[in-house]
Amino acid sequence: MANLLEAIKYQRGSLKILDQTLLPESFDYITLKNTDDAWHAIKDMKVRGAPAIAITGCLSLAVELSNSQASFQTTEKLSEFIGNRLKYLVSARPTAVNMKEAASRLSLLAEQLSASEKTTTVHDVMDRITAEIEEMLDKDITDNKNIGRIGAERILADSNNFPVSVVTHCNTGSLATAGYGTALGVIRSLHKKTMLKHVYCTETRPYNQGSRLTAFEIKHEQMPGTLVCDSMVAMLMKEKNIAAVVVGADRVVANGDTANKIGTYQLAIVAKYHGVPFYVAAPSTSCDMELKSGAEIVIEERNSKEMTSIKGVATAPKDMSCWNPAFDITPSELITGGIITEFGLFKPSQLETELELVLTTQKRKKLKQ
Repeated sequence: MANLLEAIKYQRGSLKILDQTLLPESFDYITLKNTDDAWHAIKDMKVRGAPAIAITGCLSLAVELSNSQASFQTTEKLSEFIGNRLKYLVSARPTAVNMKEAASRLSLLAEQLSASEKTTTVHDVMDRITAEIEEMLDKDITDNKNIGRIGAERILADSNNFPVSVVTHCNTGSLATAGYGTALGVIRSLHKKTMLKHVYCTETRPYNQGSRLTAFEIKHEQMPGTLVCDSMVAMLMKEKNIAAVVVGADRVVANGDTANKIGTYQLAIVAKYHGVPFYVAAPSTSCDMELKSGAEIVIEERNSKEMTSIKGVATAPKDMSCWNPAFDITPSELITGGIITEFGLFKPSQLETELELVLTTQKRKKLKQ
C-alpha cells in the first residue's frame, strides 16, 4: 500500500500545510506562521475537512506562542490571548464543530492554568497548551484507524464477508485529517483487508473535493475506484450492487442529524430508496451534544463564483443569481447504517445517551491520570 499523504507537516515552532486548492495539478506546501495565516488558509479552503481544520488552527496557535515576540506579563493576559485567538479561528468556517470543540477545551484549560498563577508561570501555560495541541495530531490518526476498523468490520459483517462496492462523497481521507481518514479510512481499511471490490466517489460540486481530492487519494492508494458525477448516484445504486454509502461529517448533533458537504442529503435519500445502508464516519469531536437537532446548525454559504466558473472560465451567464450552501443536513432517520466513531458504532437514537456516557467515562479516566 502506498504511503499516506501528509497534509500537515509540523515541528515545534514550524507549520506547513499542503495547499489543497492546487491539487491535483500541483503538490505544494505553504508555511503558516500564526493564527492569521491559518484563518485565511481555512477560509480559502487551502486546508479543509473538519478534523484538519481544527488541528491546523490549533497548531498555528502553538507556532504563534512558540515564536511570539510579545511579552506576556501574567498568565491571565496569556489566557486571554489564547481564548481570543481560538475564538477568531472558529469564525473562519462556522459549520464544522471540531474547531469549536478544540477552542472550548483549550480556552478552559488556559483559564484553569491561569487561575493557579501562584504556582504556574507564563512559560508553564505555554508549554502545557502547546503539548495539548501537539497531542491532537497523534490522537486523530489513532481515532481514524479505529473508525476505519470498526466501519470495515460492520460493512463486511452485513455482506457475509464478501468483497464490497461502496460509495463516498466529498473528501474524508488523509487530506481532510491528520492522516488515514474517517469515511475514506473505512474504505482504506476494506482495501487493506483485500475486501474492497470497488469504491465510487462523487465529484462533489461545486468545489469538486471528490474529483480533485478523493480521486487523487484513491489513485495514490491504488484502490479500485471510479469517479461519478453527483447526478449519477441514483443510477449507480440501481446498477452497481452497492453494499454501503460511507460519508464524513462536519457536525453531528444530539438526535443524530448530520451536517456534511452539500449533496450528502440527496445521497442518503437515494440510498434509503434502494435499501443501501448509509453510514456517517466521524470522530467524537465532530459530535455536538449541545445542539438538539440539525435545524440549529449554522450552514455556511459561499461565493457564487464557485458555481459560475472553473479556474476563471465562466460556466454560467454573467450576473446569474446563485445559491451556494456549502453543507446540507441529513436527517437522522436516513442514517440507516449508523454513526461510526472511534468508540464504536451508534444508531442515531443512541448517540445522545450512549456516546455521552462513553465521553464522560473517558474524561474521568484522563482526570485520574
